[in-house]
Amino acid sequence: MNRTTLSLIAGASALAAITGVAALTMPGTTGTNPAKAAAELPVERTSLVCPAPSTSDLAETTYTSFTPVTKGTGNDGKAELRSGVGESGAAADAKGKKAGDASKAVGKSVLTAKEPGKPVSEDASGGDSPPLIGTADGKFAPGWTVQETTEVAAGTGRGVQGVNCTAPDTDFWFPGASTAADRTDYVHLTNPDDSVAVVDIELYGKDGALETTVGEGIKVQPHSDEPILLSTLTGEKQDNMTVHVNVRGGRVGASVQALDDKLGGDWLAASADPAESLVLPGIPKDATAVRLVAFTPGDADADLKVRLASPSGEITPAGNETLHVKAGMTSAVDLGDVMRGEAGSLVLTPTDGSAAPVVAAVRVVRGKGAKQETAFIPASRPVGARASVVDNRAKGTTLSVTAPFGSAKVKVTASAGSEGGTAASKTYTIKSGTTQDVEVPVPGGVKGTYALTVESVSGGPAYAARMLAVTSDGVPGFTVQALPDDRGMVAVPEADEDLSVLQK
Repeated sequence: MNRTTLSLIAGASALAAITGVAALTMPGTTGTNPAKAAAELPVERTSLVCPAPSTSDLAETTYTSFTPVTKGTGNDGKAELRSGVGESGAAADAKGKKAGDASKAVGKSVLTAKEPGKPVSEDASGGDSPPLIGTADGKFAPGWTVQETTEVAAGTGRGVQGVNCTAPDTDFWFPGASTAADRTDYVHLTNPDDSVAVVDIELYGKDGALETTVGEGIKVQPHSDEPILLSTLTGEKQDNMTVHVNVRGGRVGASVQALDDKLGGDWLAASADPAESLVLPGIPKDATAVRLVAFTPGDADADLKVRLASPSGEITPAGNETLHVKAGMTSAVDLGDVMRGEAGSLVLTPTDGSAAPVVAAVRVVRGKGAKQETAFIPASRPVGARASVVDNRAKGTTLSVTAPFGSAKVKVTASAGSEGGTAASKTYTIKSGTTQDVEVPVPGGVKGTYALTVESVSGGPAYAARMLAVTSDGVPGFTVQALPDDRGMVAVPEADEDLSVLQK
């Protein structure tokens, strides 16, 4: 058989593979073998990265890993977190160069899952803990969730700091960061891969884009975490700003660590992708101050209706019925003591005739005087099919669920504990336009921490968030994590070869 014949056969085979897909994606496809409906199958591999938790010698950090039980995954698989390259106590400059030796061991196993449906945890002390880089495959991949929770007894950012370890990506928006005199904000860039990642950081204040000195071309070394101090990127002091992380080479996980001299601190997770309508779920009922920060990345201004979904229905915050967000500028509004003892979620929708994509987050303060603590709640994706949150404890766990656009029925499952117990489930109906702090089902004989999994059963989209509260020396330490769809299932279309396109 000569080379020409082999080339023709190879070409026909490649075309057959392509046309099999084309038959699924081309509009108006017809024929004797129409594409079959896509099958929903569990994902086979998941990657997560956890930033270096703290530089405080007083830091006590817990890492918790959990995978919900998923049908159709088989019996094999593994979920493991391994150490990356930390900063060894030295800060990185904006170009990603280390001021000290970062010769920590790379690849040391820190935490390994044992079985789906049961969380595992590991503790670390001090301020030299490295970032963690994790991979789950097989039965551990669908819905794999990891949380990093740090308690700091004193100093800047004292209190509870919690963050869901993130999937590596190339684009992140963080409304709610600051370079004010009393704030120390870092954007952590964690590179899970073997090659250098190249990142641009853009800052937007109340008057638009801020001039940055070294915000472009930041190099993030393989398997490392680079904390970039925002005040080194600009000389401007801004109470409210939006940080845009754009990765132009490789991929990273990104989170903002926002530390306040007087109000504690927490991690600011990325907002949901820019959209015309946003939901910010799970504002605590005892919040003493709520600040909404929004930004529109497009060329058009956004005019937003501001509504609070309370247990009794939607409420319009007095004096803050709408919010005007100028294109390319960060807008902020203090809603004050808007909760008045009731749980709630902020719902942002476009006013009549005004629709532009926005990102948003709220800064929430609990406590009074010298005993105040801060957390951040970004706009979130809905729960979707399923979402989980880990490191729930016997005391201090509050789960809020909201149904802003139509009544929703959800199933909540509390897993077995990390040290024993049996799972328990309850089903709840959330009325349209309301937020409910639901009574969390208690696992039988639970020991250790447990996971909460929320599944959509019927009705409109549901959004959820978990508050973990730990009071220490009278300071109401807390952190809030949203529960977006875990994307544990993926649509896999069936395709048949269709060579008829070659005859056209």
